[in-house]
Amino acid sequence: MAEPTAVNDQITDSVTQANTEVLGVAPANAMGNLYQSFSQALGLAALNSSNAQQQSSMSAQATTTMGVTTLYAIDAAADAVGTADILGVLNDAQVKKDSAVYPSGPVYPAQNP
Repeated sequence: MAEPTAVNDQITDSVTQANTEVLGVAPANAMGNLYQSFSQALGLAALNSSNAQQQSSMSAQATTTMGVTTLYAIDAAADAVGTADILGVLNDAQVKKDSAVYPSGPVYPAQNP
């Protein structure tokens, strides 16, 4: 018990019990704060992970779209050259039968002077 003072013993005991209660609950409060901080950090990590996965998926979809577009464009160019060759649109005087035709135009053999 504390030294005798001019304050009532019941008041002294009440203040002592309140201070003891604060010191007794402090470890539990500290662990509660730790668990709350840890759960918030873990939640943000999961959010960042799902966001990165979504962005990766969008990049893959854009890459696939551009690849398919390129493939269709190449096919259209090849069809145009083949159709022009079949229909005889190319000038026969400039193109010999054994010369190759590419999407960039006919390839002429070297001329001997």
